[in-house]
Amino acid sequence: MNHPEVMYSYHAWATQTILGRIKELPPSVLSQEVNSSFPTIAHAFSHMYAVDKMWYLVLTGTGMPEALQACIPLNASVLNSADEYAKTFDELAEQYRGWFRSQGDLEQTVLLDNPFAGIRQTRLSEMVLHLVNHGTYHRGNVSTMLRQLGYASAMNDYSHFWYQEHAVTSEIMEPS
Repeated sequence: MNHPEVMYSYHAWATQTILGRIKELPPSVLSQEVNSSFPTIAHAFSHMYAVDKMWYLVLTGTGMPEALQACIPLNASVLNSADEYAKTFDELAEQYRGWFRSQGDLEQTVLLDNPFAGIRQTRLSEMVLHLVNHGTYHRGNVSTMLRQLGYASAMNDYSHFWYQEHAVTSEIMEPS
């Protein structure tokens, strides 16, 4: 596996890890309001999913403005359970795994027309690393939200992934 693919594997693992922790808690935790970046943990996960999906569309050839428009409804679509989020993220991870298998050169550049920042030649690998970084940022938000609600989070640091890597990489990268 190349570095961006390993980082994506970490991203998928870390998201499932924190969702696994949330599954251990009362179901209401997902929808309890908190004073944070998002009104609820469910809203945070919906945002993460919408952005992950948007980048998948961009990586597979959709223009960024069109991908953003297609994913706006996903950002507002709150699911009812951690199990639903886990399944949704897992299905998207399977799409990413297929994309990685089909890619020859992740260092190839494409013209990215970012409506917020302008046009730029961008490597596919940069986009993957951005979506991983975005997920890490928002898993941090979720961890803070859990603490505000009186619960511990789950360790999902990249360094923890290193020790899970053999089992996790085999599981994540093998087709279901």
